Amino acid sequence: MMKKVLIANRGEIALRINRACHELGLSTVAVYSTADADALHVKFADESVCIGPPQASESYLNMSSLLAAAEVTGADAVHPGYGFLAENATFARACQAENLCFIGPSPDVIDQMGHKIRAKELAHKAGVPTLPSLVVKPEMSTPEVMHALKEIGYPVLIKAAMGGGGRGMKLVKSPEEWTSLYSLARSESLKAFGSDEVYVEKYCVSPKHVEVQVLGDQSGKVLHFGERDCSIQRRHQKLVEEALCPILEESTRQQMGKVAVQLAEQVGYYSAGTVEFVLDADKNFYFLEMNTRIQVEHPVTEMVTGFDLVKAQIEVAQGQNLKLKQSDLQFRGHSIECRILAEDPKNFQPCPGLISLFHPPMGFGVRLESTACSDYFVPPYYDSMIAKLIVHADSRVAAIEKMKQALREFVIQGIKTTIPLHLEIMDHPVFREGNYDTKFLESRA
Repeated sequence: MMKKVLIANRGEIALRINRACHELGLSTVAVYSTADADALHVKFADESVCIGPPQASESYLNMSSLLAAAEVTGADAVHPGYGFLAENATFARACQAENLCFIGPSPDVIDQMGHKIRAKELAHKAGVPTLPSLVVKPEMSTPEVMHALKEIGYPVLIKAAMGGGGRGMKLVKSPEEWTSLYSLARSESLKAFGSDEVYVEKYCVSPKHVEVQVLGDQSGKVLHFGERDCSIQRRHQKLVEEALCPILEESTRQQMGKVAVQLAEQVGYYSAGTVEFVLDADKNFYFLEMNTRIQVEHPVTEMVTGFDLVKAQIEVAQGQNLKLKQSDLQFRGHSIECRILAEDPKNFQPCPGLISLFHPPMGFGVRLESTACSDYFVPPYYDSMIAKLIVHADSRVAAIEKMKQALREFVIQGIKTTIPLHLEIMDHPVFREGNYDTKFLESRA
């Protein structure tokens, strides 16, 4: 029986997990680096343990320190949140070896879906549409590779087999670019992920990035909770998300959800996860990857379904079965999330420092996930996101207007943030019509 959960993360997601645990009657253990000693996720947990200096490699990525913290506090479960070690199968296995319940999918599934080539093979086997691709094998001659690329058709995208977030990714527009970009992609992949294994995929020009939320239990039951449009991005990192996708036809929505469930069922997936797709200009969708964790943007799905995904993760980890049926899930209204970053809104340069005044927006249908407050010092060592602002309304038009009002009421002084950029996005005609793609910010510039 789960009694105490160690939260192996920081920031708003640590606070979000802490809240869910307390609502379920579970005690919590916060971990923190010396840079986060005064953070709110530490103050609101039942216990806390310092796990190292500010550098993530010596604290939040330090498996030995995390496991030691679980041992000294008597924790019997670990929730990894997102980022850091959330999709690290080695950490999940280490938790299990110490008789700790890892609140997430099985290590084998994390391994399978974390390897992009294997994940794509599994998706294809499950009946999920995939883009034409090529795995360049060592024994292939240059003419063989060039012929295969011609068959796929330029442009093509080189992607790291073990990666994500745009690292190791190179766009090849012509045969002349292949040799140098292939070498560069392998080098970047090796540096970022410890593996130079890459593959090539047909490049989808100006796509939307649409993802489906799934949740499975340990009996094999999997449900989908609709999709999110995550196409507003900078450097392959999401800035704005909304549920549901504003241009998706109902038949496509149903099919996308169906194949996402098929993939999850095939690999024996339990816990919360996300199947990501690209949606082309003709509204055809293709498998991108699967994230084996809770997503940053999960609140928009919670707002339109009324379902607490984080609490469900914990209950599934305890062995509880999902009581819902797919037909029970109804989507109500529209929800938008803005990731508020401590960055210069003009060039996205990080702007850590002291927040002299923090006044959150309020009102019906407004939700804020953050550990920032007045006199909080934003450290320079971690991701620059300091808050997630989420709104919900009866329609997309109303949600946009509510978000604009909430952004105007959101006061953060002392550092630069992306609030002005988010206001600009909400007013942009392309965003308002809903037909934007992943190149929105580039075309806007």
